[in-house]
Amino acid sequence: MDMRQREHIEAVVAATTRAEPAMSAPAPLRTHESIIESSWRRCVHQYGLDPSRMQEARILTQTRLREHQQRIDDFARIARHGLETLYEHVAGMGYVVLLTDASGVTVDYLGDANTDSALRRAGLYLGAQWSEAGAGTCAVGTALTTGQALTVHQVDHFDATHIPLTCTAAPLFDSRGALAAILDISALTSPQARDSQNLALQLVRIYAGHIENANFLRTHRQDWILKLNTSPEFVDVDPEYLIALDASGRIVGHNRRAHAMLAAEIGRPIAPGAFASEPVASLIGVPFDTLFDARIEELGRFVYSRPSELRAVPLAKSGALLYLSVMPPAPCVTPATSAVSSRSVEVPAALAALSGGDATLRRQLERAAKLVDSPINLLVNGETGSGKEFFAKALHRASARRAGPFVAVNCAAIPETLIESELFGHLPNSFSGAGAKGKRGLIQEADGGTLFLDEIGDMPRELQSRLLRVLAEGEVLAIGASRPVSVDVRVISATHHSLDALMQDGRFREDLYYRLNGARFTLPPLRERTDLDWLVDKFLEGAVTLSPAARERLHRHEWPGNLRELCNVLRYARAVCSNGLIDVDDLPEGFGGAAIAAAPVEPPPPRVIEDFDPHRLPPEGMLLMQYLRAASWNLSAVARQIGVSRMTLYRRMARYGIRSPNQRDANGR
Repeated sequence: MDMRQREHIEAVVAATTRAEPAMSAPAPLRTHESIIESSWRRCVHQYGLDPSRMQEARILTQTRLREHQQRIDDFARIARHGLETLYEHVAGMGYVVLLTDASGVTVDYLGDANTDSALRRAGLYLGAQWSEAGAGTCAVGTALTTGQALTVHQVDHFDATHIPLTCTAAPLFDSRGALAAILDISALTSPQARDSQNLALQLVRIYAGHIENANFLRTHRQDWILKLNTSPEFVDVDPEYLIALDASGRIVGHNRRAHAMLAAEIGRPIAPGAFASEPVASLIGVPFDTLFDARIEELGRFVYSRPSELRAVPLAKSGALLYLSVMPPAPCVTPATSAVSSRSVEVPAALAALSGGDATLRRQLERAAKLVDSPINLLVNGETGSGKEFFAKALHRASARRAGPFVAVNCAAIPETLIESELFGHLPNSFSGAGAKGKRGLIQEADGGTLFLDEIGDMPRELQSRLLRVLAEGEVLAIGASRPVSVDVRVISATHHSLDALMQDGRFREDLYYRLNGARFTLPPLRERTDLDWLVDKFLEGAVTLSPAARERLHRHEWPGNLRELCNVLRYARAVCSNGLIDVDDLPEGFGGAAIAAAPVEPPPPRVIEDFDPHRLPPEGMLLMQYLRAASWNLSAVARQIGVSRMTLYRRMARYGIRSPNQRDANGR
């Protein structure tokens, strides 16, 4: 415990033991300091928390997390785009984005994979429990309790463990006023002043409104939806108020702003923060013409086709003028149409076998099911070991091309000097070392089937133009040949790189990217999947069983190697276990990090000597040299650090004329 934590604990004790001040103002009108102090008092006197007891983050098991995710699955699916867009704005400033359910459990999460371990320790992670009763004063828990958006910054937290954090949260309500979720952005570190989070608070409020409105429109697509604004210019594009009416013209839903406005209109004003604790039944069922100076039969004149300035409607009591845009109910889907729709997303068995119920992966599989026989090329993104080749093989087996070959090419594993002949083939004696027989290339071998180009981001740029010709013309020209040969291949590419970043760096052709990216799929890493138990049982095939302790250890692991690592761990455990039961001791040595802490310190690397002038290198080469020197020329470590394969690292070193001093010493040169 450091000095800052000691001082914080003393401040919390002092605030919660003195006489409680009179709090006559409603919660939304109190100062930030009084809201925080009220929360501290609840933590001590209502929840029985001890400010001197610092607690580790509470992360639910995968089984319990799945239960929470399933209960909020529809809402979370709608919210996902809002989370992703918000994360694009704040990721560069070190924030993570969390979505919790109404009990404070994090059911969705976006963050930097490079800081996963630190985020998990801090509780800014999937499955973390952030209720006020469990974690003390925090943005999620206090927003749940008060029903209002707020920032809990550093020493505002109750638990001294959390005082490095800054967290900003806003409640998300459904269309009947029930609190459904919490949107939160948090960071491990930040400037000390709370005012530094003002922009964060505004962003969270804005995106909370976007998510609520998206959920409203989805929920009430079979009802009459009224969009209202005080400005005719914004009524169609950014409505302030949303109201849903049933066929009889009675209110069946509303967003928060509409609730506050209409409740005041009919003389039932409710404090802004009370929307969480007092779901508003008073407006549900109220007729349209009680609130507006118009009849329900006149809604037709407020449709989008009329100029917005001609769609003014006064409130019945105050006479205040609003502008109205009406969306009629969506047409009902007929049974025949419904059956067609259902068949269109039916997932073939080959694809369905990849998932045990994970919602994210399931959505990718449903998209893929619609494209199995499409001629467009597909691009698969995902971390190393996340199952990109399994996904491509399943697509092939599910398609009409399954009778043809599936040819996999690892663009990072083939030496650069051979990749052209391997892909395109060559005629006899067409180049030095070609041989007298010639060879069909892998592209031609895939004729009539599927060509899977793994690690496409590592393909040398000079070969990218030749691959582009294959995709554009359906022809392949072998080395030494004068006439191309027609080929019929479906290309599926995969990479763990960002091809957008490679294009910006000039290392990947833009025209090839758009040829490959007919549709993009992103596979979730294993640590984010909710079907780990299903995967484990599938790998073990019922031959052995797991003890509860061993299964819990698997759930706690971060799985940096994804499915490949899981497969290796289970193969090892299956081989060494006794009596058909895998226990914790049967897991590989060092699994979960225990052996890393006990590993001996490595001796210092041998001194290396560089016999060329690095100042002659271009800036990219000099940066690579800095990485290599800092790692004492440990090429595997550098490849991991900059996120490329060792083969790609070798190619970059060759491009800049860099050779490892260790290799020169070993070769005697």
